[in-house]
Amino acid sequence: MAKNPVVFIHGLWMHSSTWKPWMQLFSQHGYETYNPDWPGDGTTVEESRKNKNAIANHSIKQVADGYAKFISSLSSPPILIGHSFGGLMVQILLGRGIAAAGIALDPAPIKGVWQLPISALKASFPVLGNPFNLTKSVSLTHKQFRYAFTNAIPEEESKTLFDQYTVPSPARPLFQVAFATLNPSAENKVNTKNATRGPLLITAGEKDHIVPPVLSKAAWNQYRDSPAITELKTFENRGHSLALDHGWTEVAGYSLQWLNEKGF
Repeated sequence: MAKNPVVFIHGLWMHSSTWKPWMQLFSQHGYETYNPDWPGDGTTVEESRKNKNAIANHSIKQVADGYAKFISSLSSPPILIGHSFGGLMVQILLGRGIAAAGIALDPAPIKGVWQLPISALKASFPVLGNPFNLTKSVSLTHKQFRYAFTNAIPEEESKTLFDQYTVPSPARPLFQVAFATLNPSAENKVNTKNATRGPLLITAGEKDHIVPPVLSKAAWNQYRDSPAITELKTFENRGHSLALDHGWTEVAGYSLQWLNEKGF
């Protein structure tokens, strides 16, 4: 029996190429894999950095709709695996009922998650600290990246990941999440009561600054009124870079195991 394809979704400040090791691993386990770009992304990190205006001002809905369009081209509903804002996209698309299953790795908050940990505010300040960033694309310095993503790994490795994968990203999605509580039509709203959707795994990194465990747990709690499977896994001593740093195989291995247990 053919397995469902897997679509990997990256988050802010990361290029889609971060998923290449995961794609190789999942391919070895018989999955057909894809890693579509966000609207405006370049095909390489270098292209994205040179043309940062192309990614500017894209909204959560525009990104989600772009992935939905890609999903519609597949022969069967895919498994979605997303990190950070990619994890938010996973939940939006799974809630729409167009995917077979979803794994949201340290996901950006869905509407209803109101907690504002100090570390998350500090990590988001390079964008949210300037309201004129709303329609722009924003790049992180290595110091900012280290605090938000790689605080749990050695600095040398952090610099390598920064040089290899980071790209400018639209500021609008971060503003949309930050002010979702005040917006009844917030684009990070998810159909958490969908009883017929596929299973969902939400993860947390114990030392994650930008998406602390309290946010992942709060997201998990939003699904309490749905009988559909929703599970939470916390990885100890891991930061927000858990999907791309030297420990990525732990997270990928657990994801594969979870999918197999759910029949995928």
